[in-house]
Amino acid sequence: MTNQKPRKAIIYCRVSSRSQLKGSGLSSQEFRCREYAEQQGYHVEAVFPDSASGGGDFMARPGMVALLKFLEAQNGEPHVVIFDDLKRFARDIEFHWTLRRTLKARNAIPECLNYQFEETPEGRFIETIVAAQGALDREQNTRQNRQKSEARLKQGYWVFQKPIGYKYVPAKGGGKIVVRDEPLASIIENALKGYASGHFRSIAEIERYLSSIPEFPKNTAAGNVRSQTVIRILENPFYAGKIDAKCWGIKAEGKHEPLIDLETHKRIKQRMKARSFTKARVDTNEDFPLRGSVACASCGNLLTGGWAKGKCRHYPYYWCSNKDCEMKSKTIPRDKIEGEFADILNTLVPSQTMVIILREMFRLRWDQKTQDIDSQRAKFLKEAESKETEISALVERIVQTSNSRVAEAFEKRIEELQDEKTILTQKASKVGAPIMPFDELFEHSLRFLSEPKKLWNSGSLALKRLLTRLSFTEAVRYARGHGFEHPAYSGVFNIINELGEKMSRKSLSFDPACKMVPRR
Repeated sequence: MTNQKPRKAIIYCRVSSRSQLKGSGLSSQEFRCREYAEQQGYHVEAVFPDSASGGGDFMARPGMVALLKFLEAQNGEPHVVIFDDLKRFARDIEFHWTLRRTLKARNAIPECLNYQFEETPEGRFIETIVAAQGALDREQNTRQNRQKSEARLKQGYWVFQKPIGYKYVPAKGGGKIVVRDEPLASIIENALKGYASGHFRSIAEIERYLSSIPEFPKNTAAGNVRSQTVIRILENPFYAGKIDAKCWGIKAEGKHEPLIDLETHKRIKQRMKARSFTKARVDTNEDFPLRGSVACASCGNLLTGGWAKGKCRHYPYYWCSNKDCEMKSKTIPRDKIEGEFADILNTLVPSQTMVIILREMFRLRWDQKTQDIDSQRAKFLKEAESKETEISALVERIVQTSNSRVAEAFEKRIEELQDEKTILTQKASKVGAPIMPFDELFEHSLRFLSEPKKLWNSGSLALKRLLTRLSFTEAVRYARGHGFEHPAYSGVFNIINELGEKMSRKSLSFDPACKMVPRR
């Protein structure tokens, strides 16, 4: 290295995180460093800012990497690297001296506004002490921040990156808390409840649902939602009011407003465990609503659909793609198969007499449920109390045992019982007045029962798929040239058919207790 005093300088500024970029930390550091350079007679050639921790490898800091590359490009010309404070240099003893050697190899001299570097044994000793103090401060701050975060988590407050559907707002007593972020919260709530109830049968369907909503954040170049994002949402107990910080092994009841209850979260977990995750098809659209709902009568394989190019235009067809099937690639015109499917739906419409019977059946069951509200609530609360008694007994056994494995098993069982108690308590709180009057609720159900073909012709792909799931328990088989085979109707239509057959065989009347009796 030459002994010539360099006249060119570069400035390095650093704040500890991206959140601090909003403040004036970087600009004030640069101002002080420029002021120092002017006093020393240096010409500032470049400024390199960073927003990263001072601990660990300095090569993980983009600004420092850019600074070193700049020095390499100067072909050994001497430079001064100006720092606002020694803590901006490196807050780790090992990397402090590594960075010093790295700068020296590039013919650069570090200078600090509040510290004088000395190339003497005493100076290096003092510098080591100062660097060690910086490392100690950093580690103590890290420990203190973690302790605060752990305490907040145990109290039921989230401290990490906010989940989708929530946002941070200032709390009255200081700090921040998470609250619902609309409309994302309602969108995710619909997705979670829809998957738990079976409205969404696969991960792929939730992907398409979320991707179709402009307000929902997308994470692919094509503007879609990744399946991994959907899986994380479905698996996250935070949406059920639970705090589960796996990285620190902390679980607690959350103080935030949940989007779903714990029972719904349990159903989601069961469905995810029982079902495989289906990859979203990029060609799924409203052109072929029966795709996935109709099967080939010859092999049982689900029919696919697509457009075939003709001489003048394209034509829509369904066909079986099973290579081992005798009906492979034998096309069925879309209008033909969908028209026959709509005719099947039309046969499901109950007669006016049957509507009266169904209304009386539902009314009777409605009244029974209304009368049982108090007993149902008492039953749930009693079961929750028994769970609490069992939890207390297990806690006493944990205190008495010295076997770590036994204690761990007890703790796991206590966690399960606590969840069961929470579910029972939530059920008890929900037992009460219905969301809407009986007549209004029945009219919604009657519309589905009496107008399936009208709903099918509405043009909505989501509504068409919902209609097929509610009407049939499995894919309807279709034989090319013969039509649909006997479909497996859902429970409500089986009841309608059975009652209809009984009424056609003999003149029957209906009493409120749902007993079929001969007319007098």
